[in-house]
Amino acid sequence: MSTVVGAGEAGRTTPAGRMRALARAEWTLFLRNKGTLFAALFVPLVLPFTARSAADGMDLKEAGLNLGTVILPSSIGFSLLFAVYMALVLAFVARREELVLKRLRTGEPRDAEILAGTSLPAVTTGLVQSLVLIIGCSVAFDLDAPPAPQLAVIGLLLGVVMCAALAALTASFSATTESAQVTSIPLMLISFAGSGLAVPLEVLPDRVALVCEFLPLTPAITLVRGAWTGNLSAYEALGAVLAGLAWTVLSVFAVRRWFRWEPRR
Repeated sequence: MSTVVGAGEAGRTTPAGRMRALARAEWTLFLRNKGTLFAALFVPLVLPFTARSAADGMDLKEAGLNLGTVILPSSIGFSLLFAVYMALVLAFVARREELVLKRLRTGEPRDAEILAGTSLPAVTTGLVQSLVLIIGCSVAFDLDAPPAPQLAVIGLLLGVVMCAALAALTASFSATTESAQVTSIPLMLISFAGSGLAVPLEVLPDRVALVCEFLPLTPAITLVRGAWTGNLSAYEALGAVLAGLAWTVLSVFAVRRWFRWEPRR
């Protein structure tokens, strides 16, 4: 990772150049890590089949849904969790334990640039994978073009930024890469169970759905699903956006306060 500084010599004068150099180095490391690569690229393509099994026993028509509007948002949710959140938790912890982050802070890159540059490969992977999943699900389930595509764009971008911020926060409390696989589990389980990945909020009891609306990943899934169902009112969409922004702002504030740049020893 020492090549980061050398790779950034040509772009030392601008934040964009420094982040590009960091991203190129991170891409190399990302592609070399077979375990992270497998989890980021292939797991999100397989897990939606579990959502399909669960959807077979639901009364989707009464909830204004169909198989496509259940599986597509779930697929994107799995991509956000594995390609962005999980991959970045491991990346942040690994770079910290290897003293990469500490060395970078002695150079020109600012703290935000270091975190953003490290995040770019995972964020790009999540966005590209989500687009592939949208195309694949649209063909497989014969989905029409979304009546509110802006909600899908907002939901996807909000989800990516929020998952990156939450990953940095989770890494703050992860001592090693091994423990990072444990500290990331609670958010993943909560999101799987209550954010609409396995069971859409529309088929849950009202009180349960109301609580689940405040979970971190729920706003992104709600906006993406609403883009295809067209059942999301302006008030509900605004509420989802504000909830997602609140989680993002709180996560960024917590990262600024508690993120560790040196090994937790």
